[in-house]
Amino acid sequence: MPAVHADPTAAREFAFEVVARLRRAGHEAVWAGGCVRDELLGHTPADYDVATSAKPEDVRKLFGQRRTLAVGAAFGVMTVLGPRPAGQVEVATFRADAPYTDGRHPAGVTFCGAREDALRRDFTINGMFFDPLEGRVIDYVGGQDDLKEGLIRAIGVATMRFGEDHLRMLRAVRFSAGFGFPLEHETRRAVEAMAHLVESVSPERIAAELRTMAARPGRGQAISLLVETGLAGPVFHEFHQHDAAFWRRAAATVDALDEPSLPLLLAILCQQDSAAATRLAHRLRLSNHERKLTQWLVAAEHAMSEATAAGELAEQPWSILQPWLGHAWRFQLADLRRAVAATTGQGSEAASWVSRQVTRPQVELDPAELLSGHDLLALGVPAGPDIGAMLKKLRSLQLDDEVTSREEAMQKIAAWLASG
Repeated sequence: MPAVHADPTAAREFAFEVVARLRRAGHEAVWAGGCVRDELLGHTPADYDVATSAKPEDVRKLFGQRRTLAVGAAFGVMTVLGPRPAGQVEVATFRADAPYTDGRHPAGVTFCGAREDALRRDFTINGMFFDPLEGRVIDYVGGQDDLKEGLIRAIGVATMRFGEDHLRMLRAVRFSAGFGFPLEHETRRAVEAMAHLVESVSPERIAAELRTMAARPGRGQAISLLVETGLAGPVFHEFHQHDAAFWRRAAATVDALDEPSLPLLLAILCQQDSAAATRLAHRLRLSNHERKLTQWLVAAEHAMSEATAAGELAEQPWSILQPWLGHAWRFQLADLRRAVAATTGQGSEAASWVSRQVTRPQVELDPAELLSGHDLLALGVPAGPDIGAMLKKLRSLQLDDEVTSREEAMQKIAAWLASG
């Protein structure tokens, strides 16, 4: 499991110590997977994985029951907990997988040596090991060559790797877009031929991949690759039928975001289609926050577009715009409006105006209401729907600066009551 808010230096030192301790106990142990790739690219690894000849029970005995989690012990994986700044390290026993029967899990595992373990991994750039004690790369799959050439290549036969775990096709797109490496020819052909199998992947796993794609550089290219390889269909049932021009604009808009996120990506793809946004958010089983933000952004973008069509935004009544521009999620909306304008070349002045509005003090964007329901009851407004209707009408007048004080608000209510 990835370290949560780990200090990079502390995380690296702890990962080094895990290897050193396993080695002192007589076991083979090395760093494995993505951390090796990132090291070779000169990037700071987000987390560290260790591969070892030690069995899960050996790892637990060595590090202690209180410092280990046996979440993946059935597959030879133990999580070793480090000091708070260092996070945690996954320690996996070298293994070979039995045939996969469900497109995700092997029917079983057998413990083996480092070479066999490397050959069951997904892509060559993720299949290398690194000995941190000796500073030596151990490469059984040609990962160093592909890293230098800049290629995403499946280890062994691509169709076999993707048949084992269908999610690997989405990972191929994510790595290709994120690193700017093209898919190797046979790897890409396999993705194109097997794209439909992604439908069998759990919604949560698909959402996790999309979440990572959305947040990282290359996100626009990721959208383009999903379309080109045929993955967009099974991933985005709700609107995959859009034409090439739509997808080009969407990819460019996603790239133009300043604070990218999955809800913003989905709002761009849904193109003001609230029904599609709702179906997609539920199908992908997004968190409540992500689902609500996606739906709100789609509705807000639709409202902004309608207001723009009616004339200059700055000339529109503030009571129409305030529910959106005074909302807690207004900064995401401003980012979306700016990205759309940057992509289409239209509405840049309106987008700049929105960006200025959302930075105004909160007391200006969302001033306290002048009267409450209790106040209206005290003024003689009968209990019932009239209370809500009058409060809503009074709020619009307040936001448009037509009623500016509590006294004026009470006079307005009295006048409405007098007029019947």
